[in-house]
Amino acid sequence: MSALDRLGTRIWLIRLGWASLIANIGLVVTGGAVRLTGSGLGCPTWPHCQSGSFVPHGALTIHKGIEFGNRMLTFVLTAVAIITFIAAWKSARRELRWLAFWMGMFIPAQAIIGGISVLTHLNPWVVSLHLVSSMVIIGLAVVFIVRIDRPLPQPSPLRWAQLAAAAAVIYLGTIVTGAGPHAGDAGREAAKYRNGFSELETAQLHTDFVFLLVGLTLAILIIRRSRAIYALVAVEVFNAGIGFAQYFTHLPALLVGIHMFGAALVAAASTWVLVEEKHHA
Repeated sequence: MSALDRLGTRIWLIRLGWASLIANIGLVVTGGAVRLTGSGLGCPTWPHCQSGSFVPHGALTIHKGIEFGNRMLTFVLTAVAIITFIAAWKSARRELRWLAFWMGMFIPAQAIIGGISVLTHLNPWVVSLHLVSSMVIIGLAVVFIVRIDRPLPQPSPLRWAQLAAAAAVIYLGTIVTGAGPHAGDAGREAAKYRNGFSELETAQLHTDFVFLLVGLTLAILIIRRSRAIYALVAVEVFNAGIGFAQYFTHLPALLVGIHMFGAALVAAASTWVLVEEKHHA
């Protein structure tokens, strides 16, 4: 029986790790819903929702409700992070403590970035950092889950390369969005603050890196097959299909939202490939 089993914390660590992973993927989806419904300035200030009030007042519009609801998820994530850190502390595992600590620290950082994005009228560069912070927490949650039962391996350069390519794909996706029509504000105030790049050229660059990521993934698959690499192949095929569909149908909001969900799955699966049990690729 392991020390974690004797302490009775292992099962809680696993549950909390998965809770962190699922909650942060959920935050990506709800954050996408805020942007794609034009609710990004439903609460036009920060940290208040409206001047002098942390909650919406007056007529509750759909945009106020969606933006305020997304803000409230921060408290759920904070609660999960605190409980996870307490459980990791009880485990007496130094590496789990540090992982839980950084998972928790990115949540207030993300809230601050989200506030800055509102105060800058959804500046696309700030909004992109808001999404990236969620992706970092997703990656840390995967590492946390894997590390509960076994030491982390020394990843090969090929696996580091696929993670770097995945990160580039995700970040370039935010630049494509920043050049596109979904400014995130129904009142069109945010539309004045796009990044100024060509939608076609940024989409092509994003696609080029998708092909690079797929190529690296297939190289790993050829060398060694595993559940992690199969999962990454599956989510790449899924999200690439959604990406091409949304492009050729002129970026309908629903498909863009599904594509964001797929990007979160790519972040999780790519990290899993990096830290799965001993490998040779």
